[in-house]
Amino acid sequence: MTIDVHGHVTPPELLKKFPMPPSLGDIDGMVERKAALGITTTVVGSPVGAGTMLPVPGIDNYAQPADALARFHDWVAETVREKAGALAGYVYLNPLDGSASVAAAAELLRRPEFVGLIVNSSVRGEFLNDSRSDEFFAMAAETGAPVLLHPPAVPVAADAMKAVGAIEHVVRPCDITMGVAAILLAGRLRAFPGLKLIAPNAGGALALLAEKLDMAQRRDGVDGPPISAQLRSLYVDTGTPSVPALRAAAEVFGPDRMLFGTDSPPLATPLDAALASVDALGLSDEDRAKVLRGNATALFGLDEVELRRAS
Repeated sequence: MTIDVHGHVTPPELLKKFPMPPSLGDIDGMVERKAALGITTTVVGSPVGAGTMLPVPGIDNYAQPADALARFHDWVAETVREKAGALAGYVYLNPLDGSASVAAAAELLRRPEFVGLIVNSSVRGEFLNDSRSDEFFAMAAETGAPVLLHPPAVPVAADAMKAVGAIEHVVRPCDITMGVAAILLAGRLRAFPGLKLIAPNAGGALALLAEKLDMAQRRDGVDGPPISAQLRSLYVDTGTPSVPALRAAAEVFGPDRMLFGTDSPPLATPLDAALASVDALGLSDEDRAKVLRGNATALFGLDEVELRRAS
């Protein structure tokens, strides 16, 4: 049994409204393809809520009406129920949006279909070191919900990289790197010690920057344990085709903090290649099992979720 902590789904009306990969709506196909390879559960959500990751003139993902987001989450919950055991859900919100959004997300987390939160690593060019994120981080720490820090549709510096492929495969991993670094340098893990943060894409370039982050911390006079030590408090997923990046992640974050993730759908990376990348790390059987399922089961409380559903 393998658990994929990073998948995306989209309701039919949004697929008709926005230009999106059709795979986001092929939920039956996703479940079947993954099950054939032993990937039995996928944690799914949307990094844009009822919006779109592809640029559409006049569409602002951060200006979604509350009722549209409520309908989207109702659909996610229904889809999770229909695929009992094969799916679990993320709650989406804008972490800089204030009390009402935070309260709505906390309420959704009470539903057994939702096991975590998905937010953007930057919002309109701002990282989450801004004090407006305090309410969000406090709620995430209090609930214990894992937070997937997903790059946004328009990451920082996207205007300087016009090609869509470059934005997706270069700029977004950089947004993860900068966004998580901003959180760490702002002392969020010290202020909210219960936070469970997941950096996708093997943490971007964070595994290569531990010493540089310590230097930045010392230069800025930031108190607390070295950032390089705080990195061991983060989780990362394996959603990258780069085995060297995964090896660096295993060394810096440790196998206890690695989660199998594919970003599929919509990413078209072959699922068997994603599994083979984990095998290529040469982990012990115990650590391999942790990466493929054990860490995710414990982090998301998936055994408890099944008990809640059954009751």
